[in-house]
Formats: sequence, C-alpha cells, structure tokens
Amino acid sequence: MHVKKPLNDRCHMGTQWIIPVVSLHAIYVAILVGFTGAIRHIEFRFDELRDLWQGILVSASSIGVWVAAYILNEIHDDISWLQVVSRFALLVTASILVLSFFSISSSQPLLSQISLRKREPLAFETMGQALGIPNSGLLLPREPAPVIDPNEPLDKLLMNKRFRQSFMSFADSCLAGESVHFYEEVHELGKIPVDDPVRRIYMARHIIDKYITAGATMEVNISHRSRQAILTTSNLAQPNLFNDALNELIQLMKMNLANDYWSSTYFMKFKEEASMRSHELQQMTSWNSPTPRLSSVHGVDDPFHQEQEP
Repeated sequence: MHVKKPLNDRCHMGTQWIIPVVSLHAIYVAILVGFTGAIRHIEFRFDELRDLWQGILVSASSIGVWVAAYILNEIHDDISWLQVVSRFALLVTASILVLSFFSISSSQPLLSQISLRKREPLAFETMGQALGIPNSGLLLPREPAPVIDPNEPLDKLLMNKRFRQSFMSFADSCLAGESVHFYEEVHELGKIPVDDPVRRIYMARHIIDKYITAGATMEVNISHRSRQAILTTSNLAQPNLFNDALNELIQLMKMNLANDYWSSTYFMKFKEEASMRSHELQQMTSWNSPTPRLSSVHGVDDPFHQEQEP
C-alpha cells in the first residue's frame, strides 16, 4: 500500500481501510454484549457474569480510546506532539486490553492451562457449601434439643436439622432417601436471597440435574406435570420453582416412611441423643448461672445480722 500510493514519508492506511478496522472492533464489542444478553441459565461461576460485564466495559472503553488515538494519528500527522500522544495511547490501551483478557474471570480456564503451578481443586461435600450458604450441612453443637411430637405434620418436623438427618439416615437404609435429600437441597436453596439470582440459578440447575431430569442419579418420584413445569420454566431463580414437587414428595414420605420411622431404632437413637444434649445443656446452664456467695461467719457473729443460706 505504501509503495503503490504513498501518503507521506510514513505508512498510513486510507479511509477505505480505516472503516473496516474500526468496524471489526465495534463488532467484537457488539458480539460480547449480544451474547451475554441473549443466553439464559448459563452456569457461570457465582460472580462470573458480573466479572464478564466488567471485562466488556473495560474492553469497550479501551477500544474507544484506541480508535480515537488511531484516528488522530492518521488525520493529524503534521502535529508532532499529537503523534507522540496518540501512539502512546495506542500502546497503553493495547496493554490494558491484554491485561483485561488475562484477568477477567471468563479467561480463568486459559490461565489454569498456562499456569505452571498445580492447583488442587476444592472439595465440598454439598453444593450448598460450594455456594457459601450459611450453616450448610452443619450441626451447631449447642443447638437446643428439639421436642419431637409424632402427631405434628411431617413438613414441620423436617424443618429441624437434627430430625431431618435422622429421618434421612432411616430413608437411606430403606433405599428411599432421594425424597429427603431433595427436601434438604431445596431447603438450602431457600437460604439464598432472592436478589442473588446467579447462585439461585446455579443451585436450581444442580437440583434439576440430580433429582428432576429423567435418568438422574437420584431421580425423585413426582408427577409428569410437576416435572415438566420445572424443566420448561423460563426463570430458574423464582422462589416457588420446586414447591409442587416438594408437596408431592412430602405426601409420599408420610405414606411410605413416616409410620415405620417412629418404630425404628433410628428414632430411638434420636430420642436418646436429644435427651443427652438436653441434660448437657442444663448442666452448662447451671454452671454458668450466678450462685449466692456463702459467708463463713456464723449467724451470731454476723455484723449485718442476716440469715445465712444453708
């Protein structure tokens, strides 16, 4: 190009080439914005969607500065200080683009491939722990012992963590524990705030893959209507997504598991542990309660003439 049609003593591209180059950068930003806006239910890692938008904003801003510096460099080639400033801006913005590419979360798989350090994967027992749900899968050591009444509704009893784990162990021994595990996961989902759709979608996707999808590892026995309502929903973050399926499974647990549980050794062991914890808490309470200070002075020698406690 410079040999065929030189503009001056430096190589410059004409307008017919500047427009396609600028369009390529604009198309890149438009594709990123359109792609992230069009896809739904993508399994981003927790805050990855927000990080991706930040990366797009940094890239778009840098490209805007780069294009402005490029145009100034092409048009005002007679102003020396503007040439220096524009070329410096080109180098700086190009460095920012490279830095943002290697720092935003969407490029982390690439970083893990080129990294020389071997990173040990984090292992979590439950999805709730991986998502950082408070007290997920944990039993508080000083939690008061619950008073279990078999006449109370099962869904109310399952709200207690210790009873739910005992009932889950019994259901697993009967090879019918998927319903209780499903209840546990949905209960953990309810702890995620409604204004945190990313974690709610990630948890809902996990529940669907594990319990709802046909042929899943722990597929639950629910009606076709409830299953299709979950699989075809357009909003995985809605709070009432699993309510119908949960009500059906609670009815199944009442009919198939509850009556046998009350006469099982699991319930006997649960009552023994509850009574032991209650006794320990009573002892700790009595130790921590203030006791009256006993005086070694006899009643006749007491200058205040107060009655002494035995």
